[in-house]
Amino acid sequence: MSRKLAREAAFKALFQLDFNFEEDRREESENLAIETMFDDEPKLTSRKDFAYVESSVKGTRAHLQEIDAMITANLKDWTLSRIMAADRNILRLAVYEMKFLEPAIPKGVVINEAVELAKRYGTDDSGRFVNGILESISK
Repeated sequence: MSRKLAREAAFKALFQLDFNFEEDRREESENLAIETMFDDEPKLTSRKDFAYVESSVKGTRAHLQEIDAMITANLKDWTLSRIMAADRNILRLAVYEMKFLEPAIPKGVVINEAVELAKRYGTDDSGRFVNGILESISK
């Protein structure tokens, strides 16, 4: 299966966690979100897909404060809470991939994939918005 579909599943799980996360049940909340993506997407079948989604979701959540700080530092006249939930979670996943994921994915690939997700799940302006923030963070 392609990394693109696994990345989309990771984004959807992060989006779900943005609304249904219980800090005192962190691991259970994360596992449920990940399992839901695999139940909903029959094309995600390999262990490699599962490993990528799991590491991306749990890694993003583990570094959430650092990731949110990087995003916030690059916002102009916005707060993180004002950003549409889809854009916010696309940014979070992309920042995790650029700054924390091992082995590293080329920044250009991460940004391009994030922009494509933003165009699909965001507004007409989401692609440009996500691209601008990620370009700033990648420098």
